[in-house]
Amino acid sequence: MTAIDVRPAGDLDEFRQGLAAIGHFFGWEPSEEEVERFAKLLPVDRMLVATDGKAIIAGAGSFPFEMTVPGGMVPTAGVTVVGVLPTHRRRGILTSMMRRQLDDTRAAGEPLAALWASESTIYGRFGYGIASFYGEISVPKERTTLAVVGGPAGDVRIVTAEDALESFPALYDAVRAERPGMMSRSRDWWEHRRLRNPSDESSPLVRALLVLDGVPAGYALYRVHQKFEAFGSVGHIRVLEALGTSPDATREIWRYLLELDWTSRVEAGLLAADHELLFLVAEPRRLKFMLLDGLWVRLVDLPAALAARSYTGDDAIVFDVSDAFLPDNEGRWRLSGGQAEPTDDEPDLRLDVTALGSTYLGGVTFGELLRAGRIEELQDGAAARADTLFRAERAPWCPEIF
Repeated sequence: MTAIDVRPAGDLDEFRQGLAAIGHFFGWEPSEEEVERFAKLLPVDRMLVATDGKAIIAGAGSFPFEMTVPGGMVPTAGVTVVGVLPTHRRRGILTSMMRRQLDDTRAAGEPLAALWASESTIYGRFGYGIASFYGEISVPKERTTLAVVGGPAGDVRIVTAEDALESFPALYDAVRAERPGMMSRSRDWWEHRRLRNPSDESSPLVRALLVLDGVPAGYALYRVHQKFEAFGSVGHIRVLEALGTSPDATREIWRYLLELDWTSRVEAGLLAADHELLFLVAEPRRLKFMLLDGLWVRLVDLPAALAARSYTGDDAIVFDVSDAFLPDNEGRWRLSGGQAEPTDDEPDLRLDVTALGSTYLGGVTFGELLRAGRIEELQDGAAARADTLFRAERAPWCPEIF
């Protein structure tokens, strides 16, 4: 069998070939322009490629993010565009790339890695655990009445991409500061990814800015998909992202979206699991709120990751952690005073590193994992104590697949 070499891409052409590996499964062959634009967001040396001595047959990249966690923000590798060509499947190539990527992540001082799983059975074996969920809605226009008393407040303006680039990032960052799971966005990210209007889209991107009391307070990104039957609209709007910096702003930007004329349905995805819409609308069941797994998190450097977030209370707890993929994380760890240190103390909980990835942002509880048989409680009440320590005020939310 030919030896496989895994290394960083050396130039844009190798970068393109690495992208093409995952592109094969999505019917996408990256153009020169797409490669150059993508490289503005993902540095070339953060794209791993695997070669069989003749050609590049796999790729795996990681964005240099900062992720919000309870009490702070942590450098995080945003794992993306992972793929092996079908000509080379079942040869351990993905495992080799994941190991090299996690080693590089740790060496770069990034204690965490996070990803969106296109197939949920793949990444658990590499130490990733489901850390957040998101909602999808599809609500008929006649069922969008708000339960909140009072008329609309503020003004909504449709703005250009240039104006959005100047106003939206600060609003996003204000929300991100309080919400675990949200990722940093560079100016290039906003310009080339979030606010960009690809020519192959069936409808243009609408950028709407909410102003309350003369101050920008929220925004929405959406597309109108119009269709008429018998002179009546059966079209819909698709909300890509909508947020407000306050409860009033969140209510008003969604009021605007739900009350748009000439549409029969409002659709939205990637909504927080605890989204305000569940209580803003008069008939929440009409939202057809469907919950799906969102962000998967991996503790790359366990003590550094645990020290990077805050905790509730001053209790101490001992974890007995298994991590076959990164053995440096294995063993007994005593979490006390926000620091995790090796210990010989008797453990309170026995668990795999995937469980710590799931609970890290506060969106999955130790109690849930205990009831599902995913962790072992060695001391009575240990899961409840751990849940108190790891509690977060809001459900983790990542509003964008990367």
